[in-house]
Formats: sequence, C-alpha cells, structure tokens
Amino acid sequence: MRHIPVTCEQREGMLRALGVASPAELYADVPESARLGRPLELPEAMSEIELAAHLRVLAGHNDPAAACVTFAGGGVYDHYVPSVVEHVLRRPEFFTAYTPYQPEVSQGTLQAIFEYQTMVCELTGMDVANASMYDGATALVEAALMACRVTRRSRVVCAPTVHPEWQRTLATYAVAGDREVDYSLAVDAAMGVCDPLDEAAGVQRLCEEGDVAAVLVQSPNFFGCMEDIREMGRVAHEAGALLVVAANPMLLGVLESPGALGADIVVGEGQCFGNAMSFGGPGLGIFACRQEHVRQMPGRLVGRTVDADGRTAYVLTLSTREQHIRREKATSNICSNHALNALAAGAYLAAVGTEGLAGIGRACIAKAHYLRERLVGTGRFEAAWDGPFAHEFALRYDGDVSGMLSAMFERGYLAGVEVAGFAAEWPAGMPPVSDEGLVLLAVTEKRTRSEMDAFADEVASL
Repeated sequence: MRHIPVTCEQREGMLRALGVASPAELYADVPESARLGRPLELPEAMSEIELAAHLRVLAGHNDPAAACVTFAGGGVYDHYVPSVVEHVLRRPEFFTAYTPYQPEVSQGTLQAIFEYQTMVCELTGMDVANASMYDGATALVEAALMACRVTRRSRVVCAPTVHPEWQRTLATYAVAGDREVDYSLAVDAAMGVCDPLDEAAGVQRLCEEGDVAAVLVQSPNFFGCMEDIREMGRVAHEAGALLVVAANPMLLGVLESPGALGADIVVGEGQCFGNAMSFGGPGLGIFACRQEHVRQMPGRLVGRTVDADGRTAYVLTLSTREQHIRREKATSNICSNHALNALAAGAYLAAVGTEGLAGIGRACIAKAHYLRERLVGTGRFEAAWDGPFAHEFALRYDGDVSGMLSAMFERGYLAGVEVAGFAAEWPAGMPPVSDEGLVLLAVTEKRTRSEMDAFADEVASL
C-alpha cells in the first residue's frame, strides 16, 4: 500500500478547519510528563533511490530461517509449502479481497472458505468449523468462553501442559472478564502429561463441585507428549463440562481425530498448513465444534445454499459478532480477516490430499524418533520422559542450554527452543515440570537423515 502524504497547503487547510495554528496544539491535552520531551533523532531526508537501498541493508540484517537447518518448534514449524499454494494466494481476486460480505461478488472466496471448513471438520471429527480466528491462542480462549456460554458456568480447568503463551492469553482474557481459570490439574512428572484421575487434582476432583464449564487440554502438549484425551473427556462429561482439545492439525492425518476421542470443541494453530513461518505470524486459528453448539460458536461461518435460479451459492451465515447483532448478544469481537491464511490452508490440503497429509505426518513422527535416539546417543542429552510423542520432544541438555543454542546457530542450526525462556509466560507462576536444561525440538518432513546426523555430530562436538 503506497503512502501519499498531504501537501503543505492541504495541511494548513486542515489546521485552519480545526481552529489550531500548528500540529503541536493538537496534543495540548496530553500531559507534558507523557510526552517524548526531546526531538526525534531522525536522519536527513533521502531520495527514493537512497531510501530503497537503506531499507535493503536493514532487511539484510534479518536471518531467514531458510539459512538455517531448523529443529525449533514451540508452536511454529518449518513445513514445506508447495508452490501451488503461493500461486493460488497471489491471484488478485483472493489476495486483494476483504471479508466477503457481498455474496454476489464473492462466490469464489466464499466457496474456498466453505471447502476449508469442510476439510477442518473431516480432520477434527467435528460437525462445523469457522474461518476467522487469529491464531491457536485466541482460538483456545474463544473455546473457553464459548463453553461458559453453553454450560452457563464460569470456571474452566486448563491443563498446565498447554502452550504457556496460550495459557497467558487465556489468563489475560479471564482477568478482563468474569471467568476463572484453574491451572491446578496434576501433572505426572515422570510422563510429562496430566493425570486425569489424580485424587488430589485430577479432572474428576476439580469438576466435582459442579461449576466447571470446560476442561482444556493440548495433545500433543507443549512438551510434545500425548495426553489421555479420552479419559479426560469421560470424567469431564460426567461432571457436565465440555472437553476442549487443542490439536496439532498436521498430525490429524495420522492420529485419531479429537472428535472420536470425545472432544466437544477442537482448536489448533493452522500455520503448518501452507503458511510460512514469517517471523512468527500471522497465524491461523482453527476452530470446530459439534452441531448442537453452533449458535454459540464465534467468528464467521460460510454456508452453502441455492439461489433463486436453483444454482449452488455460498453466503456468510451465523456471523454472530457485534458488527452484525447487538453487542450483548455477540459471541466474539474478533474482526480481523484471516481468510487468506485459511485459503492457504485449504489450497495446501487440496494439494497434498488425504494420503499425502498422512504421509507427511508419518514422516515427521519417524524422523523425530530417529533424531531423539541420535541425540540421546551422543551422551549430551537425556530423555525427559519416555511416554509417546509425535514430531516434537523435550530433552535435558548436559550443559549451558543458551550457550549450546548460540553455538549451534553460528554453525547454521536452529537447535531447538529453551523451555526456561518461557518462564514468564506460565500463568501459574512456574512450569508444571522442572525446566532446568530442558530443550524442545521439532522435526518436520523437510529434514533429511544427513541433516539430522550432521546436527547430532555437531552438538556432540561442542
């Protein structure tokens, strides 16, 4: 988007219309103590050629992930994006379009969203899906708020093994509203997962007071371990609560769907489907639920119908936001349009197909298990847990984790994520397990055996 500044004459005309003599008078109501108090240290004006060259130098300071062999995870993953995805996104009718409020000129966008929703339902085992959550964190929050509306209760139990940044987002929303979040679900320190039947702080014990709206669990969890979703769902439903499952959608071509395991609402981060890492964003919040809860579902939903001539037509429906209905009746105030990210996900899924997605999931899992064995075999790492995991896992490093990560970066590797770096994000005040020396690593289908062997050898040589 080009910025065309106003002329000096235009600025003077606007100031006269406002009845002030200078732009500084526009800030008269701002206290002096809140003002900058010094001139901005800006360089002299540049020509367009000079400015373009300067910006290229600044951009060159960024280290693209493509320059490193990436084993980092923690929510954003280095998956391959087929070239067809970018070709679809760059079509002007998709790339420049905003929210398709006018169906008569938006049938292509609406159909693409409808097909994306259908794919999400097939993957998650849910009946209905939307296409407008910001990212996985806000999708989890919206699921918690939706569960409170459905059950007419105000407390949710969040597994402490959920991604800490997602937990922090949930805590932020809860503080601003009348919702209570309980993080006291017990964690089996030997397995890295929650214990739903713990007598002191299991799901059953926490739900027995009858005021829990939902149990929120992530599987694979933040540490890469597989939670017992079925058992959590059983005890949650016995207490009249809903089960919200945060899933890694890339693995749903291999793992049993959360819906089949008893989930009522399924959320996830869809960056893995055709969206580049892009320095951490924008993301794509996946959100799906059962049919009986659809009128409490937030965001936009595209439906399929027929027009006056009997032809298939697509239209936004059940858009229960404050833009469309009374504010007190709205289910969400999320208004940003992430349909382009959803389009990328739909194009990706259509390109790889059912068998392709399953193959990618199996490749990620197999390669992760291979790398884990290689790293443990170096003697520099030890397994944090021995339970099942998918394509992400945690190891304890024998040494200075920060130093290891820095040294490996200099050698061309993103060697994982230091779990201690998330210390400030855990709403309960501390991680559910000891994070000393803990490194979180992820392996995608892009990594080759030679890359993994070289990585293990480099770490061993430190």
